[in-house]
Amino acid sequence: MDTPLVCVVDDDDAVRLSISLLVETLGLPVRNFPSAVDMLADPQALEQAHCLVLDVRMPGLSGVGLQERLMRLGNAIPIIFVSAHGDVPMVARAMRDGAFDFLQKPFNEQHLLDRVQEAVQVAARRRNEKVWLADVQGRLDCLTARERDVMEGMVAGRLNKQIADDLGISMKTVEQHRSRVMEKLRVDSLAELVRMVVLAGDQSD
Repeated sequence: MDTPLVCVVDDDDAVRLSISLLVETLGLPVRNFPSAVDMLADPQALEQAHCLVLDVRMPGLSGVGLQERLMRLGNAIPIIFVSAHGDVPMVARAMRDGAFDFLQKPFNEQHLLDRVQEAVQVAARRRNEKVWLADVQGRLDCLTARERDVMEGMVAGRLNKQIADDLGISMKTVEQHRSRVMEKLRVDSLAELVRMVVLAGDQSD
């Protein structure tokens, strides 16, 4: 698993260094960038970042602009915005687009550290969910069309006879398909199967 990385993007050298040194007290690696464009040009930062501490107003691409770019890339790095000019519409827009938090400069240092730690935890959980979902999807993809039909009946709480009638096949064939579904999905009970399919559906929405 990648080591959690915190990225700091601020065009003010002193502020950028100050935040970086502060975050390093958490024992987390930090990479800082003087502009949004510089961060976008660093594939390792985009891949490993678990939290982004981001200034709102910067020359060229703004912090909100970087947030939009990351959204288009499907990159859900938790973003903590910091700004000395945070007006209400800007805060509302950033939060509506999924910002993790929005802190006004000068901010409380301990509050920033607390929020960075929480953001890193959220990012780690999202990554674990993504890995789990990919694993489950790989198992589901191994099912034949008929096995998937039977599985859907199982998840819906249908009895073997009802599934057989629905699909126009024998109960023995349904039982065979049920057995293969349980084996391919590596579950030991119907309850576990239902939970897996429901959670996978919720995660993929």
